[in-house]
Amino acid sequence: MMQQDGDSDRINIAIDGPAGAGKSTVARKVAEQLDYIYIDTGAMYRAVTLSAQRAGIEPRDSEKLSVHARTLDIKLAPGENGQAVFLNGENITDLIRSREVTLAVSHIAANETVRELLGRLQRQLAESKGVVMDGRDIGSHVLPDAELKIFLTASVQERAQRRFKEIAATQSITLEQLEQEIAERDRLDEQREISPLICAKDAIVLDSTSMSIDEVAALIVKLSRTKLAEAK
Repeated sequence: MMQQDGDSDRINIAIDGPAGAGKSTVARKVAEQLDYIYIDTGAMYRAVTLSAQRAGIEPRDSEKLSVHARTLDIKLAPGENGQAVFLNGENITDLIRSREVTLAVSHIAANETVRELLGRLQRQLAESKGVVMDGRDIGSHVLPDAELKIFLTASVQERAQRRFKEIAATQSITLEQLEQEIAERDRLDEQREISPLICAKDAIVLDSTSMSIDEVAALIVKLSRTKLAEAK
């Protein structure tokens, strides 16, 4: 499952940051340019969220959620847009991007058992190096030894604007609603007790508010090549 042989000429790249900062798009582009494996950890939490919703489990019902999470088989595979997500054999790549899942995922991600199970899987995927992994706690918790750590951020207004452009045609929501929802997700991610959203001490902070996706990706690729050169 999305594994490759170990390579001394490869490093692991951790990209963390708040919702809507462009982590997934940037990480996918960086992986393509370096011929690395891209792993969207947020998609894993969304998969658990979708499954819990289907089972009628409330996000704050920690006990039921913990039991349910242990029954799930989540797999990642190369897909048309970088990564396909499978839940118990079903392709749920598009389903996990619904607004209902988006509004609940921060609550699901606060569950200790869920984070433990998915964190273990994420570390296994990165064992052979050559991985670009994005999320909320990759550099601080999942891959604390990643050779390159990036904390990608942008203003709430900019993040809401980006998200609005993505979903305005398919979902009924205002820009103001999105700003409020993103600010609330920030609060939940930063204040949860288990692996909160924080910037790792050795991470490089990139504010993408005034940068294009291609500019951010190019900078990270340059930084990764510098890290590789330093390691030789």
